[in-house]
Amino acid sequence: MQSVAGLFSLSPSFPSPTSKKSTALRVKSHYAPISVPSTSSDSMAAKWAQKTVVIPPQRRGCHLITPKVLKDIEQDLAGFKCGLAHFFLQHTSASLTINENYDSDVQADTETFLSRIVPEGHSAPWRHTMEGPDDMPAHIKSSMFGCTLTIPITDGRLNMGTWQGIWLCEHRDHATPRKIVITLNGI
Repeated sequence: MQSVAGLFSLSPSFPSPTSKKSTALRVKSHYAPISVPSTSSDSMAAKWAQKTVVIPPQRRGCHLITPKVLKDIEQDLAGFKCGLAHFFLQHTSASLTINENYDSDVQADTETFLSRIVPEGHSAPWRHTMEGPDDMPAHIKSSMFGCTLTIPITDGRLNMGTWQGIWLCEHRDHATPRKIVITLNGI
């Protein structure tokens, strides 16, 4: 493997500050071109699908939602050989993440960690408490994990690791149904 310094070079040589020569940066590529399948046939034409999945209200904590999501998109997903699945949560007090799908202790430990690093209650330093003492902490926790995921699609399946699952993290005590817009694109 070549060093980082070997990947970049100034052309033709490093000029003095008073020189008018170009100092354009050249990047040496080590990637070979690949052949891209023709999209002239219907089977290889790019396609899109979009669906909104509603997750019923959950208690506070991290919840494995992979089975529910797959059930709702499996027919659409089956039509893709290669592509991307994009998940967008339409809320600011919950979040999405990918994590362990086997041991539920990971979910409990994650909630414990989040509660320790983002305090709540009337003694917490938050000004935004319009909807209760868990309001601002929920927004902060949501920002930490985020509201989007992108997962590769391979042969009609989400291409995740054996122990990976999609989590919905509910950060409010009194949750509402959560909507996730799922957009699939590929061939």
